[in-house]
Amino acid sequence: MRRYSACIEWLFAEEGDCFPDRIRRAQAGGLTAIEFWRWTDKNLDAVEAALKETGLAVTSLVAEPMIALTDAGNRQTWLKGLAGSIAAAKRLGAPVLIAQAGDDLPGVPREEQRRALTETLKSGADILAGSGVRLGVEPLNIRIDHIGYFLDSTREGLDIIDDVARPEIGIVYDIYHSAVMDERTEEVLEGRLDRVFHVHVADHPGRNEPGSGGIDLADRLGWIFANGYDGAVGLEYRPIRPGADAVRAAIASLDG
Repeated sequence: MRRYSACIEWLFAEEGDCFPDRIRRAQAGGLTAIEFWRWTDKNLDAVEAALKETGLAVTSLVAEPMIALTDAGNRQTWLKGLAGSIAAAKRLGAPVLIAQAGDDLPGVPREEQRRALTETLKSGADILAGSGVRLGVEPLNIRIDHIGYFLDSTREGLDIIDDVARPEIGIVYDIYHSAVMDERTEEVLEGRLDRVFHVHVADHPGRNEPGSGGIDLADRLGWIFANGYDGAVGLEYRPIRPGADAVRAAIASLDG
């Protein structure tokens, strides 16, 4: 069976709520896993307690600090933060950390930025080795949500992963971002699904729930699973309709 993970930054969220209550709502809504972004702004004691109470798993967290890996001057700061992120991931049982490449730096040749990113990821792999935690770099769209971001191409992201050549480093494949950049899933991932550590979904336009827009999410997910992916699918979308029924309807649309 496919495993869906609710991003509780947006799902099961209520204004002014206690963050761990989102975990409880997700469990009550029938989810078996959750994910969220930054861990440094969360009460991890409370999060851990809610996870133990509900039995939910955590599929991913963001590797902090969120600084440009395209800037070699940030390398040591990021690597120090990575060690703390690994500790947080292990504490919560999250197998994947998500990293963003950072901005496309004005005036700096693209090849120099790519080299900085690649070398930082290689150094990060040394810290990740043996931890049981892997790191996925996420290509993002630069047309709507992340104007000025360095890594907008899934193919280039995979090429960088091949240059790093370490099993600890892969990508997060976000179908929404990929579709916004006019990529076809089967074209950019053919023969390279083993480098995909986590998948995200949202529809377009709006980055809302599956079924609200025009992306062929069920077909794309079907291809991904038919070709060997066995990881979780993160429901990382802005809900138009609140509540567990709407989440279940979104999952049903993905299952086809």
